[in-house]
Amino acid sequence: MLSRRLLRNLDFTIIVTTGILILISLVIIGSATHINTPSEERYWFVQRQGMFAVANIVLVFVMLHFDYKSLSKYANVLYGINLVMLLAVMFVGQSALGAQRWIQLGPISIQPSEFSKIIMIISLAHLLDKKTGKMNSFKEIIPVFIYIGVPFLLVLKQPDLGTSLVFLAILFGMIFVAGISLKHLGAIAAAGVAFMPIFWHFLKDYQKKRLTVFLDPNADPLGSGYHIIQSKIAIGSGMLFGKGLFGGTQSQLNFLPENHTDFIFAVIGEELGFIGACIILLLYFILLYRSVKVAGAARDNFGMLLATGISSMMTFHLLVNVGMTAGIMPVTGIPLPFMSYGVSSLTTNMVSIGILLNIYMRRQKIMF
Repeated sequence: MLSRRLLRNLDFTIIVTTGILILISLVIIGSATHINTPSEERYWFVQRQGMFAVANIVLVFVMLHFDYKSLSKYANVLYGINLVMLLAVMFVGQSALGAQRWIQLGPISIQPSEFSKIIMIISLAHLLDKKTGKMNSFKEIIPVFIYIGVPFLLVLKQPDLGTSLVFLAILFGMIFVAGISLKHLGAIAAAGVAFMPIFWHFLKDYQKKRLTVFLDPNADPLGSGYHIIQSKIAIGSGMLFGKGLFGGTQSQLNFLPENHTDFIFAVIGEELGFIGACIILLLYFILLYRSVKVAGAARDNFGMLLATGISSMMTFHLLVNVGMTAGIMPVTGIPLPFMSYGVSSLTTNMVSIGILLNIYMRRQKIMF
């Protein structure tokens, strides 16, 4: 059992903020989906998301009983499991929306690339823990890029450009706090820019369109630009106070695609307006601020790296998803943490919260 001293050290700001986001998400998912499903299944998405939210809350509580440092012992095993899962997608995965990303386990479809994010954070934290303060040569840096490059390429192969970019956000955030010099970081960034023309040729045609159409969505208004156009209409029509819950025309009349997953922030903008959207963004800012504080308060490098990886992942998700719905970022299919419908995404984010709470709770050496 957890001691009272440990429980008193919990970050209740993270707990409350996460809880509020999940409750809001259930309401918004219900609003986005209730009118487009049969009456007997009207709130199926809400019920399913709520059920897995409760299951994940239990999982987080269980996670608190184990010291986060034990994750380091299983980092290599987790890395191997991650590769096996990603390879399995290539052979037994299910296809949808032009990508092969899901594995069917009975009534549940899981997306291994989602779980891959948190596994890579744990694995990289274990690797970089030994390299912190020593990343002053490419001899030390190159193995790190190879380490993350294998799962990166497997995810890109699915194809899942959004998640592969999340890997890079996690990597750069973690190697920065691990002490890589700005000179080496700049050289890596320059090499990445130089590699882009080659990388471009490996993308699928629809991925190229998604990356370019945001500059001019009206160039293909009924194709690649449709999502962005409808999302911007939804957000703009919400104006200051929104049209009210269950009152958004773009969402309720099914003009807005993927309104309960990737484009759920557009539903928020339409139904809750600018004020409601700002409140949601404030909640995310609080959560991200606390995650950075957890990294700073960690009692060891491994905990600091874990919290940094989680902060980098969530920050990238937030910036890209909100930017995507507002039309200032390309459509990459990245969900909004805790808000978008999806079992795999919710589980990954809740495990991340469990790790953050664990690190903060054990920021001091407390005797049981």
